[in-house]
Amino acid sequence: MPTTPLPRDAFDLDPASTWAMHCAEGPVPRAAADAVAALLPRETRPWQMRWPEDFLGIPARARAAGAALLGVAPEDLSLVATTSSGLITVAQGFPWEPGDEVVAPLGEFPSNAWPWLALRPRGVAFREVPLWDGQRAGREAWDGAPPDAAAGPDASAGPDASPGPEDRLLAALGPRTRILAVSWVRFQDGLALDLGALARGCRARGVALVVDGIQGAGTRPARLDGVAAFATGGHKGLLAPQGLGLLATEPAFRARLAPPGGWLGVEDATDFDRANTDFDRGWAPDGTRLEHGVPNLVSCAALAVSIETILAAGVERIAAHVAGLQRALLERLAGTAWDADAARLGRLLAAGRLGSILAFHHGGRGPAGLRGFMKRSGAAGVYASVREGYLRVALHGWHDDADVERVAAWLRADG
Repeated sequence: MPTTPLPRDAFDLDPASTWAMHCAEGPVPRAAADAVAALLPRETRPWQMRWPEDFLGIPARARAAGAALLGVAPEDLSLVATTSSGLITVAQGFPWEPGDEVVAPLGEFPSNAWPWLALRPRGVAFREVPLWDGQRAGREAWDGAPPDAAAGPDASAGPDASPGPEDRLLAALGPRTRILAVSWVRFQDGLALDLGALARGCRARGVALVVDGIQGAGTRPARLDGVAAFATGGHKGLLAPQGLGLLATEPAFRARLAPPGGWLGVEDATDFDRANTDFDRGWAPDGTRLEHGVPNLVSCAALAVSIETILAAGVERIAAHVAGLQRALLERLAGTAWDADAARLGRLLAAGRLGSILAFHHGGRGPAGLRGFMKRSGAAGVYASVREGYLRVALHGWHDDADVERVAAWLRADG
């Protein structure tokens, strides 16, 4: 295999194991940890903190790096604590009227469900749409059929094929739909949605497209034209510590949102020649309008460096590298107990329907079967995860062929 896009020595990796769980939490690069270590002494001696370089400059650097990664203008980016907090900011700030609704795919991660469900007392409905035949969620999640490119998600499969997921979502939009809320890459089954197709369809219907992007950011090139809002935490594919993320909003959509009321979200907020108690001022037009207050400077320092590390590697290169590793892993499972599901995942990969998560369906093993298999993962040196009937193997830019072989050997050991 070629040199990995992200140098392995940029991380504190254990050579005896493979961390294939950045879909839960990614490793923080050494350089990002060093940035935190460099800042903390100034936090303990606050007279050494610098106003333009630290208080203003560190958040600005994080916004600039995030903007470059997502392909948006820095002024369209807000620093938020988590994916949830970004989506909550949108949900609580949108100008709802009783009878409005939010449409979402069936089986969204809770961060893209509870912000909308919390609007029920305001008369806003939350309606879920299955993306393929046989999909299940909730208490029936383990009983559902997995996605397959030959059975629906590939909308170009032919005139007799089932509708693709984008077609199903767009067809479900009604006259009271105000927001379509989707995950770019789904957390349990790994299916990637076509944001461009959804954005075009939403624009034609006057619906705002809001995206939970945490399972794609950092491992896939972002194309956010027509996306009203895109929220992501930093601790997964962006390889930053927990507790800081990004919210990108289109200017016109942002102007419709009621600001949360952060003191830095107004005009001239940091101009101390103007009295702080002069409240005769407007809200800032840029992304700071939606920020809740002073960003966590320590987390900003790490997030900026983590994203800059990804940018230096090239997210397109990371995506191609991950796809190559995924193909190699699936090929090594031919003739094993995972053969049929590896073929299914291969079809999704060929159709461009996968992010960095290979989600192997339990195939009748059930929770007990996967739980028992997972107990043996530590001995094999593999760290993977299980969500709602899928065994998730998430690969990133530092993984190499040795990691693929370790994971393959672990999976081949299953019956």
